[in-house]
Amino acid sequence: MIRVGFRCDAGTGTGVGHLVRCVALAEELCARGVAVVFLGEVRDSAWGRAQLRERGLPLVPAPEGPSRLAALARELRLDAVVLDSYELPDGTGAALRAAGLAVLAIVDGDPLGQDADLYLDQNLGAERHPGPASRLAGARYVLLRDSVRRLRRRGERESGQVPRVLCFFGGTDSAGVAPAWARALRETGVPFEATVVSPAPFEAGGPITVIPPTDRLPELMAGADLVVTAAGSAIWELLYLGVPAALSWVARNQLIGYEELVGRGVAAGLGPAPDPAAVELLARLLADPAAREEHGRRGGGLVDGRGRERVADALLRAGAGSP
Repeated sequence: MIRVGFRCDAGTGTGVGHLVRCVALAEELCARGVAVVFLGEVRDSAWGRAQLRERGLPLVPAPEGPSRLAALARELRLDAVVLDSYELPDGTGAALRAAGLAVLAIVDGDPLGQDADLYLDQNLGAERHPGPASRLAGARYVLLRDSVRRLRRRGERESGQVPRVLCFFGGTDSAGVAPAWARALRETGVPFEATVVSPAPFEAGGPITVIPPTDRLPELMAGADLVVTAAGSAIWELLYLGVPAALSWVARNQLIGYEELVGRGVAAGLGPAPDPAAVELLARLLADPAAREEHGRRGGGLVDGRGRERVADALLRAGAGSP
């Protein structure tokens, strides 16, 4: 049996986006009979830990240092390791390869950083930028979970009904911005109904319901008329579902994706903070169904849901072999 490890962390400081996309690839590998183990830590996120537990994906603490990680990989008899972290020491990929493992490094338009057999940059437009021949680049390789791939958007409600808004900023809201964007929605003065996902409860009032992180997030996306979120990994799920999105950005690595998505008109750009211009844009999107639906239309077809299959094929060819 082929064995693949995923070296990633999740928590309030790093968010859960790395974990979510690794879970999507792990689902694909498990479906092919590959044994999977996660190496790392999930801190202060019960929702993140549940993503592994409910899928039967084991989590093993990862030691510090490339050589010790390579030793653990050999002890676990791994054939390949997926690296998805901005915080790994230099030389991690090289140590794993020297130990005879195939390495896939997931990046986000950033310098490659690690020595690897394959690099994955699933950001929209990444295929236009120079990179090694061993790079899988662009929306063709987006990693989506089963819970998203089996859904289809419910669509816009009948004329005269207030729009349904979903507002969330990752599984941990590591920047703590959900309350500010909830206030921005209320400041529009336009009728709406909203669900705001926040790990820290707060009183939003009015037509806003605040809930904790939930496994129902894909269903909430599919049922929304507009999603207010950051340009993180969830945007690929929204593109697949065809749901109009208004984007902010809360981490530097999200800026590349934000500029590409907004520049193409695939999503509305709110900027990094809920200033008066962002409130005005939200008001226009809430009041004008055609304006927000245009964004969903432009994004339609960019993500076909088969990216994880293509990545799994490439990873197994790179050295893990076929089960």
